[in-house]
Amino acid sequence: MTIEIVEVLRRSQQGLTRPYICRGDDGETYFVKGTGAGRRSQICEWIAGRLALELGLPIAPFEIVHVPEELLELEVSFDLSDLGAGPAFGSRDQRGAELTATLVMEVPAAVQQDVLVFDWWVRNGDRSLTEKGGNPNLFWRPEARELVVIDHNQAFDTALTKAHLLEYHVFRDQAHQVFGDFVSRRDYNAKLAAALTQWPDICSKLPREWHYVDPEMTVSVDFDLNVAHELLMGHDRDEFWNWI
Repeated sequence: MTIEIVEVLRRSQQGLTRPYICRGDDGETYFVKGTGAGRRSQICEWIAGRLALELGLPIAPFEIVHVPEELLELEVSFDLSDLGAGPAFGSRDQRGAELTATLVMEVPAAVQQDVLVFDWWVRNGDRSLTEKGGNPNLFWRPEARELVVIDHNQAFDTALTKAHLLEYHVFRDQAHQVFGDFVSRRDYNAKLAAALTQWPDICSKLPREWHYVDPEMTVSVDFDLNVAHELLMGHDRDEFWNWI
């Protein structure tokens, strides 16, 4: 059942896409990325998010939500034009403490390794954190000792290099534990292959509107599902694993 957005509370001042903070008809609060975020961004969020769930990553719950036209006609103190009506990507509010360099060691090594491998698999370079700062798009919930993973709008970046991740990724210190290790490669390959069996279902759930950049649905979005699938299929090739 599709979540209907019933109230727009405010717009976030953080993040490249500055999502809208909304309330759904289920009573939950969502960070909603609408038309202003870009259709490619929404597609990336959905596909990467579904794959993350298949791998058991602690990603914040998300839905394809519906924004009714009449909601955009209400008078509010901020611009709603970037929200747009129709299907949008909604990530449930699961915020904790923003992960900092001093909190990285609190995250279990296995979880760090899972996130690092996943980000390389989907070519997500938007998880940077060094001693000089950065934005890892991760929260840490100290009371439950849980990591919360968010934001994949920049995934499927074919220009992303291993060198970039080795220098900037928040969990880059785990690279030597997983890349180049035969047992890790075998185990992760099995998990990634299993996740990819859901590819047809993942793609079938994409709203038709997201495949086009214009409301009339005449101009296709710059995202090729076949190219993305081929990229993901590269997980069992030597060049994927030969880092060290």
